[in-house]
Amino acid sequence: MPEEPDVTRRTGRLARGAVSALLCLAATTGCGGAGEAGGAARKDGAAREADGTAPRPLTAREKSLLYDAEQTLVQQCMREAGFRLWKTPENPLPEHRDFPYAVDDADWAREHGYGSGLRQRVERLRAEDPNRRYLQGLSPQRRQAAVTALNGTDPQDGPHATLPMGAQVSRSSEGCTSAAQRELYGDLDAWFTAQMITDTLPSIRRARVLDDAAYTTAVGKWSSCMRRRGHDHADPGEARAAFAEPHGTAPSRREVRTAVDEAECAADSGLAATARRLDRHHGRRLDEQYRGEIRDRTRLERAALPRARSAVRAG
Repeated sequence: MPEEPDVTRRTGRLARGAVSALLCLAATTGCGGAGEAGGAARKDGAAREADGTAPRPLTAREKSLLYDAEQTLVQQCMREAGFRLWKTPENPLPEHRDFPYAVDDADWAREHGYGSGLRQRVERLRAEDPNRRYLQGLSPQRRQAAVTALNGTDPQDGPHATLPMGAQVSRSSEGCTSAAQRELYGDLDAWFTAQMITDTLPSIRRARVLDDAAYTTAVGKWSSCMRRRGHDHADPGEARAAFAEPHGTAPSRREVRTAVDEAECAADSGLAATARRLDRHHGRRLDEQYRGEIRDRTRLERAALPRARSAVRAG
């Protein structure tokens, strides 16, 4: 099951793949490995070939259409297999923000601190999720049957891919997830490979930024700024770790003060600007390195749009 999202490190798309992840939690077979979810072709990336032959990257609305269509197709498939499935909103908590390097929005920090109150809401959404409740209410035999219906049986019998860091991932060619993606994208093997590889690129990009000497230098200046404000933290990760566990429905005054100071120091020290520059730099290099995979994913997504519209209308 994919790692649970951290509100200061991941995007707000909590529900993307939530049904599949939920059922994988109860599965004994049928789920291969996965990278970080939500990695799409970057608009400023090298997927756009110099000769103009690469397909145009999808808009956010088109991405949402594909998300809705896949959920529709999976829901229909599970219904035909005798199980109920509820669609999950693509973005149920829009307040979620992505701060992979440091909180750099002082206004957001004044309202949310490091997001402790949002984490409480995330837990409530999980507890109230109708798919989770439905799955937990089934007998062990029916629960396993639902898992098999969604994910298939043998994850080694279907599409597979080698991720950039060398890990091997695979998924059963059977089950409603594969059936839905096959109907949308046509070539399941090509889609699985392109999706799995491109989905890992954001985490690789972030790791490269964090390891960059320019980022380390900027963090040193940020730490000095924080120390002058009464916070002895070596880096932003250490600062937010002090508030990792939610203690209420709203952030404490101390959490808000620390997060606001972090954001203001990120601006004053140059850390925010350095992180943005390095993120673009390493993003461009990864886009060039994985030009083919990004191009393949975009091509498959664009070709799937008419089928996605039909599926949503029919559903």
